[in-house]
Amino acid sequence: MNWRSRVRALKAEVLALWIAARDPRTPLPAKLIAGAVAAYALSPIDLIPDFIPVLGLLDDLLIVPAGIWLAVRLIPPPLLVEFRARGAELAERPVSRTAAAAIIAIWTGLLVLLGWLWLG
Repeated sequence: MNWRSRVRALKAEVLALWIAARDPRTPLPAKLIAGAVAAYALSPIDLIPDFIPVLGLLDDLLIVPAGIWLAVRLIPPPLLVEFRARGAELAERPVSRTAAAAIIAIWTGLLVLLGWLWLG
């Protein structure tokens, strides 16, 4: 398995956990862990920033896979198959650069507004 296919598989797995966290059939402990793992994996904010040598990447290499492993163990296998299929479908959808630009513009505007309010 090459690097790109591993990244795609990891993205699909995180999406499956995100779907599991929102599905009412998922048991509560699995729902909580799956939601936390998906939120952490999809968040641009890390527990340990990536610019810190070695430690910055260790959290991504240890926390996310360990969380995925635990969440997968807690989700009933028939549900997990369904969630993985839906996650794979979502992972293959095209990416909207326009939506990404809009989100960046909104965050930039909010930061400018907060800075203006704080300094003014």
